[in-house]
Amino acid sequence: QVHLQESGGGSVQAGGSLRLSCTSSISEYMYNSYCMGWFRQTPGNEREGVALIDSDGYETYADSVKGRFTASKDNSKNTLYLQMNSLKQEDTGMYYCIRVIEVGRSCTFQPSGHWGQGTQVTVSS
Repeated sequence: QVHLQESGGGSVQAGGSLRLSCTSSISEYMYNSYCMGWFRQTPGNEREGVALIDSDGYETYADSVKGRFTASKDNSKNTLYLQMNSLKQEDTGMYYCIRVIEVGRSCTFQPSGHWGQGTQVTVSS
């Protein structure tokens, strides 16, 4: 079973930045082969996909964060990152990383596996 641990959340003012990290317990080889995603659950809303990154490092973003968030990974450390800039109050929520389903050669915003505990991001005005 894959264990994922998110960290790096906190409280910032609007316009500020945070970098989230997600570490994995699985072997480097398997991790490099996966599509991984960042999701968030904002108050009163269902969990939604924010960013995807495939085994080659190709990124996909939800429209709501495009141009502000950047997903990356360090395969040698089994770690994903989500750099969040120009944060808005509506970005407030719990953020999660998880493996996502790959269809053909494309990652999708369909989660696969068990959710971690997440990391809380709070953006104030």
